Amino acid sequence: MNFELFAIDGQDIKIVEKLVVKLQDMMTEGERIDYIAVQKKPAVTILPDSITISNKRIFMCEFTKLGLATDFEIFSWKDIKDIAFKEEIFGSKVTVIPSTGENLSIDYIPKVQARKLYQLIKGALETSKLKEIEQEREKFIVTAPKQTAPSFEIHQPIIEEEPATKNTPSLPIVEEVNESIVPETTVPPTIEVTAPAIVEEDDEITLKLRKLKNLFDKQLITQAEYENKKNEILSQI
Repeated sequence: MNFELFAIDGQDIKIVEKLVVKLQDMMTEGERIDYIAVQKKPAVTILPDSITISNKRIFMCEFTKLGLATDFEIFSWKDIKDIAFKEEIFGSKVTVIPSTGENLSIDYIPKVQARKLYQLIKGALETSKLKEIEQEREKFIVTAPKQTAPSFEIHQPIIEEEPATKNTPSLPIVEEVNESIVPETTVPPTIEVTAPAIVEEDDEITLKLRKLKNLFDKQLITQAEYENKKNEILSQI
C-alpha cells in the first residue's frame, strides 16, 4: 500500500504506516480508509493521537503506555450526531459528537487537516442520513397489485342459412341496423305458428307469411314485430 497517499497534508508518515497496519485488521468487507488526521503538539510526541475516517466508520486512536497499547473509539456513521472543530493558536481541537454518550475530542490537529476532516465527516453524515431516509421510505411503500380491466364478450347470434328451394323467395335486404344496440345473448324461444288453411298454395299472403317467419327465425325482427306484422297480413284475408 502507498502510505504517502495519507500524508499529503503534513501527516507523519511513520505514524500513518503504524495506523494503517492496525486498521487493516479491523476493516470490514468493502470498507476503505479515506483520510487520516494526526495530532501535532508543540512539544515532541513520539506517538500522537489521530482520527481516521473510512467510508463506513470513524476511528479515534490514542497510543498509551509508550506505544505498547492502543485505545480505539470506533463509531459507525449512523451513531454520530455531528462534528465540530475549534481553531486555536497551535492547531485545532476536533470534537466528535455521538448520538449517545460523551463527546470525544482530540486537540492539536493541524488546521489544514481539521478542515479536511470537518468537510469529509459532514459529507459522510449527510450521505448516511439520506440512506436512512430512503430505507425508511421503502418500508412504507406499498406496491399496489395491478388491476386488469374486466373483459366483455359480445356474443353475436349465429345465423344459419337455410338451403334455397324453388318456392322460397330471396330474402329482402335488411335496412340499416343501429350498431349501438347490442343483441341479446339469449335466443328467444321459437313459437310455432300454425297458419290457417289456404285454399290456394303459394298465394301472395302465404309468401308474405313465409318471408315474415324467415325474418323472425333468423332473429332479424323481434317477436313483437313478428306478431304485429303477422296479424296485419292475416287481416287481409
